[in-house]
Amino acid sequence: MIARMLPLALAAALVTTGCSSLLAPDYHRPQAPVPAALPDYGHRTDAERLELDWRAFILDARLRQVVETALANNRDLRIAALNIDKARAQYGISRADLLPSINATATGTHSQTAQDLTSAGTPRITHGYSAGLGFSAWEIDLFGKLQNQKDAAWETFLQSAETRNATQISLVAEVVNAWLTLAADQDRLKLAEDTLANQQTSYALIAGRFHFGIGSQLDVSQAQTTVDSARVDAAGYRSQVEQDRNALALLAGAPLTDSMLPPTGLFDDAPVLTELPSGLSSEVLLARPDLRADEHALKAANANIGAARAAFFPSITLTASVGSASNDMSRLFKGGNGTWNFVPQLNLPIFNGGALMASLDVAKVSRDINVAQYQKDIQTAFRETADALAVRANMDEQLAAQQHLAAASANSYQLSDARYKAGIDGYLTLLDSQRSLYAAEQKLITVKLAQQANRVTLFKVLGGGAS
Repeated sequence: MIARMLPLALAAALVTTGCSSLLAPDYHRPQAPVPAALPDYGHRTDAERLELDWRAFILDARLRQVVETALANNRDLRIAALNIDKARAQYGISRADLLPSINATATGTHSQTAQDLTSAGTPRITHGYSAGLGFSAWEIDLFGKLQNQKDAAWETFLQSAETRNATQISLVAEVVNAWLTLAADQDRLKLAEDTLANQQTSYALIAGRFHFGIGSQLDVSQAQTTVDSARVDAAGYRSQVEQDRNALALLAGAPLTDSMLPPTGLFDDAPVLTELPSGLSSEVLLARPDLRADEHALKAANANIGAARAAFFPSITLTASVGSASNDMSRLFKGGNGTWNFVPQLNLPIFNGGALMASLDVAKVSRDINVAQYQKDIQTAFRETADALAVRANMDEQLAAQQHLAAASANSYQLSDARYKAGIDGYLTLLDSQRSLYAAEQKLITVKLAQQANRVTLFKVLGGGAS
């Protein structure tokens, strides 16, 4: 009889689980509370499409090699990948709850009864053996509670995958910025060392002139200050360059060879990064992994509402087994020793002090919180992108102005040097020109770095680098 009842129970369960998510609300993507298009601030590029693959974005082969090393070895990214494995395992647990758990059992019992409690002719020592196959407390998912829980676990898994993609984008951006910062500090170090060499030459000339009665002790002292100042800067930038290399190695998660490091004068060579287009629809932001993760969290919250609603309805659990039992192991599987049981159980919630209603309220509020968080993150993404585009709109003009300032400062220094050597002006005028030139060239390096960093920021806020 049990052989006929088990298939019928399984068939009934499969039919009833077909209406698994009737109680979950229909999902609709919340409206994005931002303008339809991203601002372009009058800055148009020749690119025809949005290219967000980091390999195409990075033009320098050395930098691509560093990023590849980081993606293979960075521990933060590894932790994010392990979180995906954990979420996948959690989904497997939820999916398994939809199916019965079938177990095979075999037991043997042995006991001895006290002599005073044993009737005449009854053995004091008894033995019992049994073997069986069955499933216990399998819930038939009539109203989709288990299916909705499985759907929520699946969305959580997808959320963890998008979180990993967001971590990768942040890692790529951090590595690129660290590499560019190292390049800029190497240029600053070279400028400081070149300035130190020039100042030492100037000091030797001024000291020699003073030795022969030309000039003053004040000129010598002022020249000495320029030498010492340049030595301080050079020492400071040497330390900074080493710190930059250490930071880059930490992000890469492995030692870096010299061939992977940026050369001096990087910003004066070929372009390092691709310029991204503007005038895009704000819908491109919805492809950002962090926003996709928010949406998966919202879908999971939606499924949790369905599970909370299903808890109001009756549930049916089945327990059944089939087997054989005997007090003699040699007769365990003989005819007439078969056993079976079938225990269906209906559970109908009647009174629980409002716990089920409170659970449903929690699920609905959690969904509303996820909606608000999703829309807030869209607004944040729009603001980040708009800010980066605003910076880019004036970056070319700022760089051109700084280059002109550096050129003018160099010309002023040459004229001041000639006038000092001709005895027309004092050394203080020359010293001011030297300081202005040094500051202008340092600022030029800073502006070049800022231009590249702005491209990295745009790449990150537009959601690039996940592939």
